[in-house]
Parts: sequence; C-alpha cells; structure tokens
Amino acid sequence: MPRQLNIDAALLQYLHEHGVREHPAQRGLREATASHPHAGMQIGPDQGALMALLVRLIGATQAIEIGVFTGYSALSVALALPAEGRLLACDVSADYTAIGRPFWQQAGVAHKIDLRLAPALQTLDAELAVGAAGSYDFAFIDADKAGYDAYYERCLQLLRPGGLVALDNMLWGGSVARESDDADTRALQALNRKLHQDPRVDMVLLPLGDGLSLARRR
Repeated sequence: MPRQLNIDAALLQYLHEHGVREHPAQRGLREATASHPHAGMQIGPDQGALMALLVRLIGATQAIEIGVFTGYSALSVALALPAEGRLLACDVSADYTAIGRPFWQQAGVAHKIDLRLAPALQTLDAELAVGAAGSYDFAFIDADKAGYDAYYERCLQLLRPGGLVALDNMLWGGSVARESDDADTRALQALNRKLHQDPRVDMVLLPLGDGLSLARRR
C-alpha cells in the first residue's frame, strides 16, 4: 500500500504555514519570482528549509551551489551558514541572479555569497586547481541535467569526508520511471543508477519537490 501522501493545494499551504520558517527576504524573493516565465525552476520553501537544516546539522561553513536562478536556494543556504561562512554560487545568467541580489542584501547575507558568472565546470575546476579539494562541506546541484554527472564528480572532489551533496530534479516529473528518448531524462536515469551503486557515498532519493537526492561522501 502506498505511503506517500497526495499533497493537494490546501495541504501544501498548511505545510508552508506550519512546517517552514521563512525569513521575510525569502518570502519576498519567492513572491518576486512567482511571475517569472521560468518560476517553476525555483525550489519550494520546504526544500529550502530542509537544505538549511542540513547545512546547520553538518556544521557547514563552506558551500557550493551550481545553478542559482533567482537566488532562493542560495539565500536559504547563506542564511544557515555562520557569519564567516561562504557560498560559492555558480551561474551563467546575470539577469536571473540580479533578481535575487536585493533580497540577499535585505537578509544581510550578500557578503557570504560569492557569485561566479561563468560555466560551472570552469569555476569548479579552478577551485580544484588552487588546492580546494576536500575543503567544502555542502553542495547543491540544480542546473543543466546533462551536466549533472560532471558536477557531481567535481563536487565529490571538493567535499570533505562527511560532506553532503544535494541534487535537485532527480525524479524529473516522474519521467525517470519510464522509458524515454529525452536526453535530460536519460541523463538523470543514468545518474540515479550511478548514485545507487556508488560506494563512495551514502545516499537517499526523496520525493520532495521534483525529487531530491542526498549523497554523503564517505
């Protein structure tokens, strides 16, 4: 018998009202993004709250984000980092990230977010080249699906043992459970198989949002 709740609009609203503590800047950014043509790319407040809690639980001070969009997830992580914490935020769109910058300032965390507008692999490889392997605590991947595997591999190198990588959209609207010729779907299916068998990590795939995988580096 399925144990997954059917979350309708009323229950989702209840979850947001009783299960999430949003900073006013988070709420403002979420509302500012709601009318964006690609608003569906933004994570939900429940996922942001879970990520923030995980960042605090592992005592993270150094984090990575690959795929910033308008900056809600970056804001969620930055708020959870300590005063000396740093989030290396990788994106290629100045327009999308500009939407979030005022809210980062409003929340008082803009100084923690090191936004790099360049291809993520270029940024990650530069970090590895200067000896940053094993120096990060947390990573969040939410970018082009074809690039996920390469991002995952770089993040595993950059994370310390016990560090955590979170990967968004791993259920891809349910399409990963069916045969598909879509390149993004096939890339995610392959990565799901890889994560499930990867001896370097402890992992779980959660039906949160569009599917959230968590992998802890052993």
